[in-house]
Amino acid sequence: MALYRGMDADELERQYELRGKEPDFDALVARWLERCAAFREASDARTDLAYGPAERETLDLFRGADGGPALVYIHGGYWQRGDKGMYSFVAEPFVAAGVNVAVINYTLTPACRIGDIAPQVRRAIGWLWRNAGDLGIDRGRISVMGHSAGGHLTAMTMATDWPSLDPAMPRDTVRAGLPISGIFELEPLVHTSINAGPRMDVEEARRESPLFMEPATDAPQLVIAGGDETPEFKRQSDAYCERFRTASRVMERYDVPGENHFGELERLAEADSEVFRRAIALVGE
Repeated sequence: MALYRGMDADELERQYELRGKEPDFDALVARWLERCAAFREASDARTDLAYGPAERETLDLFRGADGGPALVYIHGGYWQRGDKGMYSFVAEPFVAAGVNVAVINYTLTPACRIGDIAPQVRRAIGWLWRNAGDLGIDRGRISVMGHSAGGHLTAMTMATDWPSLDPAMPRDTVRAGLPISGIFELEPLVHTSINAGPRMDVEEARRESPLFMEPATDAPQLVIAGGDETPEFKRQSDAYCERFRTASRVMERYDVPGENHFGELERLAEADSEVFRRAIALVGE
């Protein structure tokens, strides 16, 4: 029986379940953790800074240039797994280029509803903005980047009306967005095993889909996917760009050649890669 865009449950599972598509996921995680540990040891980092009251409302701040731009990185894991400590390595080339990188944690489902997570991300950004002087970052140059579920949360951030949350914060608090393999329309996940954590129904999925929201800024976005990802991930990125591209809003699309959902992050963390070159051009100005 077709459940979404002509796809049944088995096809939706094939399109969105990702770990099974990685030939050796355990080796990949071990490689990432080793690189993260080495980078944290060598870097000028402030770890486990609390940006809010919840246990997981913490971030690690990796120092680039004093008074330089800031990049907020939001990890993936389909809103139900993952930790900032596994993604420190993504910050390495940005820090070397002078960008201060905050890698954030947030409460995971099912301990919260999916709609509770975007407000936590906004709280992290607000905390960075208000404490920019003490942290040594330029609060006028904050960008947001996230992968997979983090890509969804990046898009939710771009739809944030900052002055309504804090009148002191400008409309363009976030100057650029970089969603990587984001989930911009959540409804197809309702019919997959991925929904074990979020436990969404169709109504909630539609309500939390940034594809159906108006962006609150004309800030440019670089929308990235892996060249070897499933058609659904590419379709979602294409649809997001097409929905919000205007004469005044730049929505650039880029597929990382030959890379899957995980390999694209490894290429992003290489200073000589094309995807990093495009990203630093947006956030490092």
